[in-house]
Amino acid sequence: MKCVRIHEHGGVDKLLFEEVPDPKPGASDVLVKVAATSLNHMDLWVRKGLPEVQFPLPLIPGVDAVGTVASKGGLVDHLNVGDRVAVVQGISCGRCAECLRGDESLCRSYVLIGEHRDGADAEYALVPGRNVVPIPSAVSFESAAAAGVVFLTAWQMVVDKARVKPGDDVLVVGASSGVGSAAVQIAKLCGARVIATTSSGEKAAKASALGADEVINYSEENILKGIRRVTAKRGVDVVIEHVGMAVWEDVVRGLAKGGRLVTCGATSGYAVTTDLRYVFYKQLQILGSTMGKKGDFITILQLLAGGKLKPVIDRQLELKDVREAHTLLESGKVFGKIVLRV
Repeated sequence: MKCVRIHEHGGVDKLLFEEVPDPKPGASDVLVKVAATSLNHMDLWVRKGLPEVQFPLPLIPGVDAVGTVASKGGLVDHLNVGDRVAVVQGISCGRCAECLRGDESLCRSYVLIGEHRDGADAEYALVPGRNVVPIPSAVSFESAAAAGVVFLTAWQMVVDKARVKPGDDVLVVGASSGVGSAAVQIAKLCGARVIATTSSGEKAAKASALGADEVINYSEENILKGIRRVTAKRGVDVVIEHVGMAVWEDVVRGLAKGGRLVTCGATSGYAVTTDLRYVFYKQLQILGSTMGKKGDFITILQLLAGGKLKPVIDRQLELKDVREAHTLLESGKVFGKIVLRV
């Protein structure tokens, strides 16, 4: 099969176009003929490398995979060849206490396709059958690919971790990102007043169109000042963030008493400083989040089919344009997701 592979970390020139043998499914596996995938910041980190993190090179990147069932093992009885499917990206043991209660991302064996094992930037993706779910007929391959990681991540952050409820003031940092654009919609679905941050007037208009009630343009206004302005100095009940160092001090200080901050990343840096006086005096909760539950992905697909949620697609490219896609995502000029058709 044709694929993109990384043999060493570095620039976009390290994304190599190669042919490798077609994967063969075992008894419990499904081989998916990939129709579309999408780009995530994880793909940038895998390509560039991270300090003290070892990736199993050579590696096919790509975390989101959707397409049709090409073949399957004899023990897979919930799918048929030709079915339209999406891959749930996190693979766990399926046997431990965490897996059995639905908290797969807490499993000690948890890995992601495209990060710890070959991923979606290829003609075929091989995964355990339990990681493959049907796509409703009303949901296109492109929409399902764009929704994958970012909606599952945002769902766990907003619904499970922050427990957003009607009337909450929710700050979504980086509304133009995949996770941010998903979190705006999910928080709105939960009945919150959504306050989004972004970097330009054009992006602010798009965030408002997604459902943001207030937008803080941080190229013109400090985020903490913006929070105080739109909440009459009270602060927000919830912060949903994945940026890290560049915003950390402002968003911690911008929380109201009893506020909850949920973080899933550190795109601007991870070595943050936290003034503990704000944490204990205001009785704050700071929560980490990674990915989400398989069952929630099925719920997300149903909400997509019903028009309750909509992935934001900045543009669609071909897999052969993967280097261009990486460059665009790295530039920060993208609103939503870049989808790659395979």
